[in-house]
Amino acid sequence: MTFITDIVSTNVLESSVSGIKEMTMLSARVEDAALLTWGLPSFRTPEYIREGVKGYLDSDLAAGKYTLPDGLPELRKLAAEAYKADTSIEVDADENVMISAGNMQALNTLFHTMLDPGDEIILTDPCFASHIQQINLFSGTPVYWPLVEDKDWSLDVDLLPDLITDKTQAIVLVSPSNPTGKIFSREELMRVGEIAKQHNILIIIDDPYSDFVYENRDKYFNLASVEELKEHMVYLYSFSKSYAMGGWRLSYMIMPAELKRQAIKVHDATMICAPRISQLAGIIALSQPSNHKQEFEAILAGRRELIYQRLDNVPHVFSNQKPEGAYYIFPKIIAAHTNSKEFSIDLLNNAKVAVTPGSAFGPSGEHHVRIAYCVEEDTINRAFDRIEKYFS
Repeated sequence: MTFITDIVSTNVLESSVSGIKEMTMLSARVEDAALLTWGLPSFRTPEYIREGVKGYLDSDLAAGKYTLPDGLPELRKLAAEAYKADTSIEVDADENVMISAGNMQALNTLFHTMLDPGDEIILTDPCFASHIQQINLFSGTPVYWPLVEDKDWSLDVDLLPDLITDKTQAIVLVSPSNPTGKIFSREELMRVGEIAKQHNILIIIDDPYSDFVYENRDKYFNLASVEELKEHMVYLYSFSKSYAMGGWRLSYMIMPAELKRQAIKVHDATMICAPRISQLAGIIALSQPSNHKQEFEAILAGRRELIYQRLDNVPHVFSNQKPEGAYYIFPKIIAAHTNSKEFSIDLLNNAKVAVTPGSAFGPSGEHHVRIAYCVEEDTINRAFDRIEKYFS
């Protein structure tokens, strides 16, 4: 059916499913594969959220209906309050807040709003694989800003001004980082903010992981807390990780008022609104104490120690740096290999262990793999028992 390829857009034809999902789908065909690809926490959505949603389903006659495109007013108000609690920055729930179906859909809306063909978005390298994919799908150009691997994947801020052109629209930051787990320092981030303001470009903070920084809470700094950057800042908070609500598809966006007025056109045309039932869950999540976060973080801290120890047992296969936050580790491949994708596919087919090739996360990711330790301890141990045996 060659006519199908004739009618599909060039951008889509030249794109691919992200390396994370590609390896996850391939692993589904391998019986009993130990899955370390997907950043999907093993935790169940907390009981107070589940029970609260049941109550809404019984009592709220509109629970199955649309909301306004920018979301339920109560949830937007709670999001503005949560943002102020985290950053000390006051925003208007009507002017600056929009509810989206996860940070992926939020970024999709932003890139669709911002990008004309050839416009550029600066991404740290390595970066989240789907950021690259989304920019390409909208005829934009991802510009890679290499992190410094031998300094634990820190930012090379001196390099940033040379990457900015008259086509640059924004810089995307994720801290703690996906895939490296790096927490960027306050000093580095402040310099990034100064450069962005000087060049009149946006900073987009994609924040799924700030609740998971372990013993490094004092290192974590949210650049969105700088009042002087308010008009150059877009902040995206996801419920997927901290509230174990990945399948609910829910996040909130904080942005300058004029950008919201433009972005809501795209959001309405492509999504109408985030699912109302998920927004009701978000109201419950933000209006009650979130004591489960400490429990999640403690469990993940234990898994981080476990996977770090297991990696130490295979120094002939991987060298690694201990992640500071999030729940990924990004070891370098020491074993003989051609590239990270072939290595990952070989590991899946012959050892029944699924990891994500580092090349999916940008040019600097080649010869690495991303391993997610948000899975059960049994899965981690099963995977590394197999790795040790395969590379013995």
